[in-house]
Amino acid sequence: MARNVGSGRRTRRAVYPVISVAVAGAFALTALPAAYAAPSTTVVISEVYGGGGNSGATLVRDFIELGNAGTTAHDLAGYSVQYLPGSPSASSLWQVTALNGSVAPGGRYLVAEAAGSGGTAELPTPDASGSIAMSAGNGTVALVSGTTALTCKTAADCAADDRIVDLVGYGSAVVREGGGPATGASNTASVARAATLADTDDNAADLAAGAPTPVNSGAEGTDPGGGDGGDGGSTEPGTVRVHDLQGTTRLSPLNGQTVTRVPGIVTGVRASGSRGYWIQDPSADADPRTSEAVFVYTGSATPTVAVGDSVLVSGKVTEYYPSSTSQSVTEITGATETVLSGGNPVPDAVVLDSTSVPDGYVPTAGGGSIDALPLAPDTYALDFYESLEGMRVELSDARVVGGTTPYKEVWVTVKPDESPSARGGTLYSSYDQPNTGRIKVMSLDASAAIPKADVGDELTGTTSGPLDYATYGGYNVQATRLGTLADHDLQREVTRRQKGRELAVATYNVENLDALDAQEKFDRLAEGVAVNLNSPDIVALEEIQDDNGPVNDGTVTAEATLTRFTDAIRAAGGPGYSWRYVSPENNQDGGQPGGNIRLAFLYNPERVSFTDRAGGDATTATGVVRTRKGARLTYSPGRINPASDAWDDSRKPLVGEFRFHGQNVFVIANHFGSKGGDQPLHGRYQEPTRSSETKRHQQAAEVNTFVKSLLAVDKDAKAVVLGDLNDFEFSQTVGTLTDGGVLTPLVRTLPAAERYTYVYDGNSQTLDHTLTSPAITRFDYDIVHINAEFADQASDHDPQIVRIDVGKCRK
Repeated sequence: MARNVGSGRRTRRAVYPVISVAVAGAFALTALPAAYAAPSTTVVISEVYGGGGNSGATLVRDFIELGNAGTTAHDLAGYSVQYLPGSPSASSLWQVTALNGSVAPGGRYLVAEAAGSGGTAELPTPDASGSIAMSAGNGTVALVSGTTALTCKTAADCAADDRIVDLVGYGSAVVREGGGPATGASNTASVARAATLADTDDNAADLAAGAPTPVNSGAEGTDPGGGDGGDGGSTEPGTVRVHDLQGTTRLSPLNGQTVTRVPGIVTGVRASGSRGYWIQDPSADADPRTSEAVFVYTGSATPTVAVGDSVLVSGKVTEYYPSSTSQSVTEITGATETVLSGGNPVPDAVVLDSTSVPDGYVPTAGGGSIDALPLAPDTYALDFYESLEGMRVELSDARVVGGTTPYKEVWVTVKPDESPSARGGTLYSSYDQPNTGRIKVMSLDASAAIPKADVGDELTGTTSGPLDYATYGGYNVQATRLGTLADHDLQREVTRRQKGRELAVATYNVENLDALDAQEKFDRLAEGVAVNLNSPDIVALEEIQDDNGPVNDGTVTAEATLTRFTDAIRAAGGPGYSWRYVSPENNQDGGQPGGNIRLAFLYNPERVSFTDRAGGDATTATGVVRTRKGARLTYSPGRINPASDAWDDSRKPLVGEFRFHGQNVFVIANHFGSKGGDQPLHGRYQEPTRSSETKRHQQAAEVNTFVKSLLAVDKDAKAVVLGDLNDFEFSQTVGTLTDGGVLTPLVRTLPAAERYTYVYDGNSQTLDHTLTSPAITRFDYDIVHINAEFADQASDHDPQIVRIDVGKCRK
């Protein structure tokens, strides 16, 4: 499935699974170094526990504890702790939690990680917090001088990385120090050093299993608030106000410090997931950069306060990063509160609209962190939203620009005139000018859940609540009051049927379709082909899985999957399609482990024929040869240079030679690498790094080279290149694919307001493409909007179709 910059599924303060793609063959164990650069005599990893919240566990969260064996305090600013699965695959990534503050000589420093659904006891107030879900029995943790994710995946490679201060491999971890990993870690046991913090760079010798004993910088179990409002039960406010702890940048000037009796009115309560409540000071200061609200995190405990309570809150000021690339949320943790009164009016909400939200998106930091930059809320939208972090905001009569998600969220725009699409969405058409009016709406009230909405619908009246920030989507309204849905009855499009001499070629991402899926999914997708696409002659399919989907048993054929799909198309009124594909090697083409995702062609044998040339397989490249009758493929169906590094752990293009009305047409189906791993548009690193582009650029170059080889043999060859390219029409990927003028991107022939196939975070964007060679001069192209704009989707992509008048093409 494609994802935009920083894409993926959501995370909460819960168990965050590390999703990795299986590959054939494990990493080979190499000779292990006797030690890393040198055993640490100062800060080391003193304890690791990954069983938090698991079955049998007492503690609700995983943790990493550091200890300082030195004689002076050790500054941890710019450091991080990082985690890698014990048996990393090619796609496994180190996960990062940034650190701050310092660890005293002889002291401890506690890093809280992901929580599970079990356990009864909270950790002591952590000194830093992350969201890494560590394995209870098997993994590697590194203390790193820096916050950039490590890339090493063997003990030898990690030993050569001088950023690693200390490293602990436990269970059967491939990456570890010395002759073996520390053993005995489980749901109920951590691995820990002796009290002396001795480090010989041999994990097996230095750490032993035992009951978890987390200790923070202030000693185990310390409660900063003292359990009574922080000062003997006083009902007088302390000296710190919310705007003091929020400050004028994204980071609190009081981060890591204990605050006492901070006054505020409770404006929202979150009783599930990331539990806690928001307080807002009704007495604002004169600085527009400083938020007047803050989230009070209560961990696994359900908040006991109510909206309208006047409270004094004591606790530790913490910057919580939902992910390693996200912005932070300023919170008060380990908190206690004194309720002074109830039923008080909540502070007025700040209006979000075209006037208040700036047109600029975010300041630049040259790719670095914007955390320390002074906020400019009059200039940049993300600075404006940050200056309102936790505060009550409201929006009125907001148009829906992203259908309600399975996570009960809906995207709206507070700028109705910003980059409108033809059907009510907001177009994403430039890296340089992201849309600033988009914002996500969620409901804090389970009895007033987000209604099922499609693009173009409207939340009429007023929607209001605290402004929050999350990994996915960034800033969002935690609505305590929801507007009323006005259904504008968006219709799914139906394209026209091709004429007799028009060859209709379509592409459709069918979102991990496999033979074990429910019949309803087959029927919905089949209707899209037979009715909405009006039965194309050729359909290039992306995300066809093998016959048992994610069952990881070595099955690679997709006959049962395609049989069920073509039967469903025929039942929906379509033709009896035949199919062609090349099976991948087991677990070598990326996607869901065990699913063996691949591309496939459907074709209607009543109108078009397929030219079979045997010999094409998972590892054999097809080529082009010259004949008296023009160009032909050496293998059909075949793959483009499958041995190239460009296709490592990724889908290989499928090439087929078709014949229609006496003419050859070459169709090249593609599914380029996803955007996974890119930094988000709304994150703390600006401008965001789009690391996933490198592979797509290589893939585009491979396809471009193949098309050039085809045109070198026959400059009038009719080629259609299509599929899910996972990149935008303005991207370098498309530029590389079209280099030399060998292909024309058909999306650019449409009016700008119709150029989208996918909706992500309220941005209507083009990820799926159809391109044609110069000989194809007479065509009719259409993106058929049936999925991406709707809450109820058969797939997350819209299909598209081109009808080619082959008789009037260049010869």
